[in-house]
Amino acid sequence: MIPVILSGGSGTRLWPLSREEHPKQYLPLVGDNTMLQETILRLNGLDSLSDPIIICNAGHRFLVAEQCQQIGIKNPTILLEPVGRNTAPAIAAAALQSLKDLEDPILLVLSADHVIQDVGAFHEAIDIASLQAQGGKLATFGIVPTDANTGYGYIKSSKENNNGAHKAEEFVEKPDLKTAQFYLEQGSYLWNSGMFMFKAQTFIDELTRYAPNIVTSVNNSVNNALQDLDFIRLEKQDFESSPSDSIDYALMEKSNNVVVVPLDAQWSDIGSWPALYDIGTKDSQGNVFKGDVITQDVTNSYINANQHMLVAIGIDNLIIIDTPDATFIATQDKAHEVKSIVESIKASGRGEFTTHRKVYRPWGWYDSIESGEHFQVKRLRVKPGSKLSLQMHHKRAEHWVVVIGTATVTSGEQTFTLNKGESTYIPICTIHALENQTNEPLEVIEVQSGFYLGEDDIVRYEDVYGRVKD
Repeated sequence: MIPVILSGGSGTRLWPLSREEHPKQYLPLVGDNTMLQETILRLNGLDSLSDPIIICNAGHRFLVAEQCQQIGIKNPTILLEPVGRNTAPAIAAAALQSLKDLEDPILLVLSADHVIQDVGAFHEAIDIASLQAQGGKLATFGIVPTDANTGYGYIKSSKENNNGAHKAEEFVEKPDLKTAQFYLEQGSYLWNSGMFMFKAQTFIDELTRYAPNIVTSVNNSVNNALQDLDFIRLEKQDFESSPSDSIDYALMEKSNNVVVVPLDAQWSDIGSWPALYDIGTKDSQGNVFKGDVITQDVTNSYINANQHMLVAIGIDNLIIIDTPDATFIATQDKAHEVKSIVESIKASGRGEFTTHRKVYRPWGWYDSIESGEHFQVKRLRVKPGSKLSLQMHHKRAEHWVVVIGTATVTSGEQTFTLNKGESTYIPICTIHALENQTNEPLEVIEVQSGFYLGEDDIVRYEDVYGRVKD
């Protein structure tokens, strides 16, 4: 069984500003692990489990790889989508890639933005769905509803029970409150979780029947994909030519071969900040706090202090999120309108939409601490055994100060070592490199100065990550 993790694709973002660089899947919002890591870790204990196939966009690749390493996943298959085309093409890419390596494996398709608190019940449902998949069925997981929720689509299940599964009779859109109450009273309607299980070839055969253009385009993209370090870059032109469609619209709503497995496992789809409030452990005043939070006379609020100490006095029913990039404040009932704010930020051309303080690279990461006219200060963390490219800048000079570890520096014709507390100056147009040859992390404070400090002012001469252009 291969877990297929849809990570950072077409889902709703929680983060206040950019919808691309740091989606919620890569943040520790519920526990100590990120949601991507939790999605993988809750599969521990299942039999015949292979390393996952993770589908994300290219901007998330090093972050995904790093998070897999942190939890002991050594050989994930990471597929890089060149553009977003919704879930049907993404899952098709995973299925076709799996068929290149294995003989018709069973795929367990999961989203990296779910919370499932009863892992035992989840595993039992997976075992039921696995038997259905082995029998050639397309299995989906339907959440046993706890209320008349208007935020989810529903699946109508048949009364006949086939070893714990039911035929999926109808997929319905998100209902109004009256309709949702009717569904709840009927007892045969389940929330559509967006999780699936099937044989790879069964899925491709069924999708070919109902959405052949998707299969043709994605198959060409997979066949023409490029290996990039530990990643697989799907070919852009073919993938882009695929219709953009969800798996529900493209296949599940049309096929007569779909069964639904009821799942009662304290499941939540974390699509908004109020959803995190709902599942959080509340104090005596009805609050959920995360991070360094100090309050007085605060009730019914969710406060996440991701970066600084956050102090609140005399508030009620608020969502407050403090991040390195922005602070988001909204009433519980208006928090979902962050989408319109994001669009207005994008339309105004503000850099916050695309640029974050902390940016991941194959060698580690950098955090933009401060910037002003003609200067910028960054904190660089270089992983053990990693090296930045041999490079040169036309428009800026750099001053490096080692604060943790030992750096090996190339500057012009010289190569030398810098220990903690030591520094060096890299003049404009000087070829240079920074390397961590030790087994310990290296941290450097970099002060850039010049009339232009953009990331595109870089000429690479050598690069172990294949970023040198001919």
